[in-house]
Amino acid sequence: MRVLVIGANGQLGLEVCNVLEGEYEVIPATREDADITNLDQVLSLVDKTSPEAIINTAAYTDVDGCEKDKEKAFLINALGARNVAIAAREVDAKLVHISTDYVFDGTKEGPYREYDPPSPLNTYGWSKFLGEQLVKEQNPRSFILRVAWLYSAHRKNFVKTMLKLARERQEIRVVSDQRGNPTFAGDVARQIQVLLDTHSYGLYHCVSQGSCSRFEFAKEIFRIAGLNVKLIPVKSSEFPTVARRPPHSVLENFMLKIQDLDIMPHWLESLERELPKIMEEVEKE
Repeated sequence: MRVLVIGANGQLGLEVCNVLEGEYEVIPATREDADITNLDQVLSLVDKTSPEAIINTAAYTDVDGCEKDKEKAFLINALGARNVAIAAREVDAKLVHISTDYVFDGTKEGPYREYDPPSPLNTYGWSKFLGEQLVKEQNPRSFILRVAWLYSAHRKNFVKTMLKLARERQEIRVVSDQRGNPTFAGDVARQIQVLLDTHSYGLYHCVSQGSCSRFEFAKEIFRIAGLNVKLIPVKSSEFPTVARRPPHSVLENFMLKIQDLDIMPHWLESLERELPKIMEEVEKE
C-alpha cells in the first residue's frame, strides 16, 4: 500500500513514518510539499503521488495561539482537514484524520466515549471539531482518531518539558486538577496501521489505557527517570492561560474495543518503555 503522510515532520508524523516504513511504501510530506490550507496544492500533491491511503497529522496545535488567531485555527484545523479529505476522495484513498480530546468540555465524571456530544471550551477544540465534521462530509472512507496528551522523543511535549525543568530546578509546580490519557505517539501509529488494514471507517478514540492527572504523570516521569525532584501540586487557576482547558478529558477507546481492534497499551507501560529513549534525546538538545 502506498501511504502519503501529511505533516511528516511533526511529533506524530515522524512516528507514523517510522512505524509504517517497514510495511508500506511511505511518502512523507511537509508544508514545503503542500500547504493544506491551499486546496490546489493538496490536489496537486495527491495527483503526483497517487496514494492508496493518506494520513493527515498536520494541525495547528498551539492551544493559546488558536485563541489569539481564530482565523488561522479554522483555516488549518477545519478547512485544511476538509481539503485533505477532498483530495483523498478524488483518488479513492483511505483517509486517517487526527483529532483531539479537546472537543469535550471535561465536565463528565467518567471517560468520554465516541457517542458523547462534543462541547469544546476553546477555539482549538471548536476548530478540530469542525474539521471532524468536514472530513466526514467529504470522504466516507475516513478513520477519524481522537488522541490526547501525546508525547515522544520528538518535538515539544510534556515529558520532555518535565525532564528539561528537572535540570534547572529542584522544585517544580504541576497542575493536579487536569486529568487525561498520556499517550505515546508511536502507539497511535501502530493503531493506525491496524485500522488501515480494515474497512472499519468511522470515529475512534485512540489513547492509552488508564488515566492520571498532570501531577501524577510528572511524578511517574521522575520516578522512572530516577530524578530527585520535589513536585508541588497546584490548581490550574495558579497557571492562567489564554485558552481554557478541559479539567477531565479522559477518553475510552470504546469503538476500537467492541470491534476487537484496540491494541493501545496502558500509559504507564508505554512510559516505562519509552522514557529512556526520550531522556537520551533530551540530553542531545
